[in-house]
Amino acid sequence: MRVMLRPGYDETIDRMVVAMRIERIIDASAVHAAAALFDTPPIPAATERFLASEGHHLLLAYDDEGVPVGMVSGVEMTHPDKGTEMFVYELGVTQGARRHGVATRLVEELARIARRNGCYGMWVGTEPDNVAARATYRRAGASEEAPFTLLNWDFIDGERA
Repeated sequence: MRVMLRPGYDETIDRMVVAMRIERIIDASAVHAAAALFDTPPIPAATERFLASEGHHLLLAYDDEGVPVGMVSGVEMTHPDKGTEMFVYELGVTQGARRHGVATRLVEELARIARRNGCYGMWVGTEPDNVAARATYRRAGASEEAPFTLLNWDFIDGERA
């Protein structure tokens, strides 16, 4: 799947949009070639597992020279009494491509996939002081819900699984 975007002014985000294409990634080599977009280098086994899992989505945005400039990952989650919703797992954009609509376009494309796959909604959690992320999600159509508390279990001390 490719979504081509042309450079130009976008009134909905009040800034210029860079030329880019967005692709759904199914090949691990594309993930490793875009390693700079992730918090830490992608783990080969985890990358393969993510890409092979039904309902897992990884989209990369490329600039007009084919350089990866952004990524978003999402996971469809199904519950017996709720149906299926999309969880926005992670969003990242290179420093030089920020504030050009890349993140908004990535989230919008993930939302299109969620709708197409029958998800009743999409959600994301972010830190209350992450102003840029909150603004991006709002531009992409999200509304803020009531605050919640996140509780976490760390199963591996200092190691990555």
